[in-house]
Amino acid sequence: MKIQRINAEWPVPKNVYAVSTMRTGGISKAPYNSLNLAGHVGDDEISVAENRNRLRSWLNLPAEPVWLEQIHSNKVVCLDEQPQNLQADACYALTPDVICAVLTADCLPILLCNESGTKIAAIHGGWRGLLSGIIENTVKAMQEPHLLAWLGPAIGSECFEVGEEVRVAFCKKADVFSRAFKAKDNGKWMADIYQLSRIIFAELGVEKVYGGGLCTVTEKGRFFSYRRDGQTGRMATLIWRT
Repeated sequence: MKIQRINAEWPVPKNVYAVSTMRTGGISKAPYNSLNLAGHVGDDEISVAENRNRLRSWLNLPAEPVWLEQIHSNKVVCLDEQPQNLQADACYALTPDVICAVLTADCLPILLCNESGTKIAAIHGGWRGLLSGIIENTVKAMQEPHLLAWLGPAIGSECFEVGEEVRVAFCKKADVFSRAFKAKDNGKWMADIYQLSRIIFAELGVEKVYGGGLCTVTEKGRFFSYRRDGQTGRMATLIWRT
């Protein structure tokens, strides 16, 4: 099956490339079928390596993507400095042909770019990272007043059930986050991870936010979903510039 992708639709300069992969076009066996790009989920190492080779060839990438060791933190690394410790949930680069990447299967992948196309970033936006400041830390690290953001495929608001403690934690951060939660009869809440990120960007003064609206849980044929399947693969969301 052919590799499929989502091209980010946002008004960035032509030297900036941004995509999210889907689950098709690789060689991994179930439950990682088929284009699993993560090496930490129990998939066969040879399959993951071949999937990554296919990704690089298919996108004609200028280099290997920098694969973070994502830990649901608020840590950001600058890839220009070639960091040895890649335990982080966001990365940014000012150098051409450096590929920022994050892996997701329900969490929100976020890409950033400045208007001139010289600074790029990728963020792994799980709810813990959003709560602890992963977006704020990345924006601060980029030192750029004019940013654009693109939101990749994530769990939809009709599927993301969370406990009261999650809602309380966000509302303690700012009352405005209450808009992103809808009450359920069982005492739980439905959270809108896209709206959570948009609220954060609004607070930061980032007005140009694009993408969103997909659901990794309901679109089984297109996306991996940890919430739906448990043991599963990961998609990649990548950004680079020439």
